[in-house]
Amino acid sequence: MSNRNLVRVLALVLVLCTGIMMMSACQKTPAPEETPAATDAPATEPTDTPAEEGKDVPLVAGYSPFSEKFSPFYADTAYDQDVVSMIMVSPLTTDRQGGIIYNAIEGETVNYNGTDYTYNGIANIDVVQNADGTTTYTMKLRDDVKFSDGEPLTADDLIFTYYVLCDPAYVGSTTLSSYGILGVKDYMTQTTSEVYEKYAAEFDAIVGGDASDAEKSAWVASKLDELWKADVQGIVDYVMANYLGDYADTIGKTAEEIAADVNLQNAFAMAMWGFGSVGDDGVLTGGTTGATWDLATAAPTFDELFAEISAKYEGSAAAYIAAGESAVGADVVADAKSAYISEYGTKDESMAGAGVPNIKGIVKVDDYTVSVTTQGYEAPAIYSICGISVAPLHYYGDVAQYDYENNQFGHPFGDLSMVEAKTTQPLGAGPYKFVKYENKVVYFEANENYWQGAPAIKTVQFKEGDDKDKIPGVGTGTLDLADPSFSNEAVEEIKGYNSNGDLVGDKIIVNTVDNLGYGYIGINADTVNVGGDPDSDASKNLRRALATIMCAYREVAIDSYYGERASVINYPISNTSWAAPQKTDPDYKVAFSVGVDGSDLYTADMTSEQKQEAAVAAAIEYLKAAGYTFDEATGKFTAAPEGAKLEYELLIPADGKGDHPSFMVATYLKQACETFGMNIIVNDLSDSTILWDKVDAGTQEIWCAAWGATIDPDMYQVYHSSGIVGRGGSDSNHYHIDDPELDALILEGRASDDQAYRKTVYKAALDKIIDWAVEIPVYQRQNCIIFSGERIVTDTILPDITTFYVWMNGVDTMEMVK
Repeated sequence: MSNRNLVRVLALVLVLCTGIMMMSACQKTPAPEETPAATDAPATEPTDTPAEEGKDVPLVAGYSPFSEKFSPFYADTAYDQDVVSMIMVSPLTTDRQGGIIYNAIEGETVNYNGTDYTYNGIANIDVVQNADGTTTYTMKLRDDVKFSDGEPLTADDLIFTYYVLCDPAYVGSTTLSSYGILGVKDYMTQTTSEVYEKYAAEFDAIVGGDASDAEKSAWVASKLDELWKADVQGIVDYVMANYLGDYADTIGKTAEEIAADVNLQNAFAMAMWGFGSVGDDGVLTGGTTGATWDLATAAPTFDELFAEISAKYEGSAAAYIAAGESAVGADVVADAKSAYISEYGTKDESMAGAGVPNIKGIVKVDDYTVSVTTQGYEAPAIYSICGISVAPLHYYGDVAQYDYENNQFGHPFGDLSMVEAKTTQPLGAGPYKFVKYENKVVYFEANENYWQGAPAIKTVQFKEGDDKDKIPGVGTGTLDLADPSFSNEAVEEIKGYNSNGDLVGDKIIVNTVDNLGYGYIGINADTVNVGGDPDSDASKNLRRALATIMCAYREVAIDSYYGERASVINYPISNTSWAAPQKTDPDYKVAFSVGVDGSDLYTADMTSEQKQEAAVAAAIEYLKAAGYTFDEATGKFTAAPEGAKLEYELLIPADGKGDHPSFMVATYLKQACETFGMNIIVNDLSDSTILWDKVDAGTQEIWCAAWGATIDPDMYQVYHSSGIVGRGGSDSNHYHIDDPELDALILEGRASDDQAYRKTVYKAALDKIIDWAVEIPVYQRQNCIIFSGERIVTDTILPDITTFYVWMNGVDTMEMVK
């Protein structure tokens, strides 16, 4: 394997799942507050009862690894988002079924499972579809909400939050700009739509070879060169940060020697990223130019490293980006285009040098009221527009730079450095305040200024650890609650701790709900294709071959891992969603169950073994159709078509020991492919934390993971082409699907408030995703939350926990045994 491939094996970034983990590429709706109408009012602040040598008993929750992005703007993993949910509040309140509470200030009572619950929140929400085709969302905030430092929460904080999310420098996962807020594109580009299109076309023409304007051509060439070199420096920085300790000997040097010599750092990057190789004689040879450097006496300068990379891509930054070379997922050309429009578009005569001072559709109505107006109507918009966490202007921004009337919004336009600086130190108005993250533990203290009263539990800890330690932790008292993977082994382990041998007992109390998300296996269309064309029939047939085999082994794998606590799914959507196709639907289809000629592979009377044999045979035919060379005599493929390979990497975060729901699928895929001459490298990852950067770079091939979903089944962030890495969108389209028809379906599904119609549209979109063969839906599992029956006052645990309403919605009224 080449050094470059070695890097990609080690550094590919996944949306990870250890049986319980969710991607937070999808925005998580912040937790609303509620009071059960059938019980007493919210618990008041308890008296300070001494315990454990005079200290309050902390609630200790077991968690999987954090990414330390504890920011309402930048949190992207489910676990980082949970930290944010403890600290922040949102204008949007939802009930146990995901329904919206429009009058949360006064409170609304909704029945669930025979019990009436009253839900309260910090804002009332009004939605009006206007006669001109626009939609206005008005949020009226309570006037008594304070942040944990005592400062009041007002409309100015909400305005500031919106302007951060709509700033061109914002690179988080929230995609407010996709909902057509009036004037947001004009503000982000500082040009009118007409001017933007004019200069975008100019840039494209210059990149395409139009040199009629020498000055502008020179400007574009210089900017591309500047940004491309910066991105190459990013590769150097990345390999130095991630591989120096273990792989310095790749170029025959020590880590200390490389760290002390900038040219050796260039050599290290060239070798590790596959742009050159070092022979036994210690000579580094460029892979394209053939230039050599005897590392005993000399190493490439940065300009020589750049020249080698530029030569490989014939001077094309676009080709470099398309090949996924960027270590940070940047798009040099897109960034250069934005810079060009800002440089020349803002100087256009029609702009009169004024720019665009504000976002027309975001209006401060009064000190506690904000309205947001969008073009048209999109059903999921309310969850994103009103579901944001309100960030304090005085903490994340600069009050001196905020003057709403004079179009100043708390930070310099295009510069969010002050916001980014607080990523690891959040502050909000939620039930708890962040204290510190130390030794893999997040520490919280009760927010004495919380609008519903200070929580009963004074201190909370989110303690990072392995999944295997969660059940023993609760069973022995080192943890008070956790979310272990609910496997067959986990069930027996829980029963072993309880004296009654059941799942609800004296030591551990189990609560299960269907997971708002699902497990999948992904295939990157940009790295697994034929001839560099991800959308071709040949490319799809290559991916269908792999997908067909994997699908045939899902039942046995998931039954072995979860038993009755999970089921196989056939569409890339959670079964908890109203949009999920049902087996009773006339056009329901088992995923990847047809051959290359479109005929069904399986019959009802087939055994599992017969289905698996049929799947392998079908995969061989798919690969032949993809252009692979097959030797009938040996029954093996001997050559791959241009752009494709006989070897691919599958990454699975299984703790280095196969502990993952899809590990059996991966193992069987490898074994099946070996029978016909293809090699699948199954990389069982024990440390998932180093993987996140590479998913942003879009260089993974095959990977096992899970998606977390939102209440509304909006597909924009994950499947719209704007979400492909480097295109300036969500960067959550890890499959790299670029399909105009799919884009149109996604937007069409958003635009209607007719749920039956939307379900039809989304079914067509799901079929299109399956056609691309980039996502193999694997399982829908149950979530398991376990509570200590000894340390938590059990009747204070949130009743009727649901998929849409989790334990943290009642954390402020939970109590510990003193």
